Amino acid sequence: MTTETPVTLDRLDRAIVALFTEEPRIGVLEASRRLRVARGTVQARLDRMERTGVITGWGPDISPEAIGYLVTAFVTIQITQHTGRQAFTERIAAIPEVLECWTITGSGDLWCRIVAHNNADLQRVIDRMVSEDWVVRSSTLIGLSEAIPYRTGPLINEGAGGG
Repeated sequence: MTTETPVTLDRLDRAIVALFTEEPRIGVLEASRRLRVARGTVQARLDRMERTGVITGWGPDISPEAIGYLVTAFVTIQITQHTGRQAFTERIAAIPEVLECWTITGSGDLWCRIVAHNNADLQRVIDRMVSEDWVVRSSTLIGLSEAIPYRTGPLINEGAGGG
């Protein structure tokens, strides 16, 4: 659950997030030892940051490439407006290779990050995505290499959220 108002993170919150980002399996007890605060303080801070939507998950990050999805592509899709995006997003949510989808501004309506085993498989995934009548057009860019992986650490290190 995210909040409408930005959450204020103080120095300890930022230190906790930075530590768990760098070492996700560290555990609350070891984190409290390293940060020199009570275990209950670390746990309470983590619980609050989860409840307010600052921390959104603890699951492992999976590398699509490591499990055989060697191609990453970014697809911009324009849909007919009267049909709406909900039907489309429900349809493509059933496609495992669609990793994320955003509504966007600009020449398209939706932006999706997808993966595929190879270029032929990429064509299969795109064909499956755009097979509905409400898709007007699509544009695909193939990612060559990840220059900066998804990250939030610099936001935390800059003290985003005040404190």
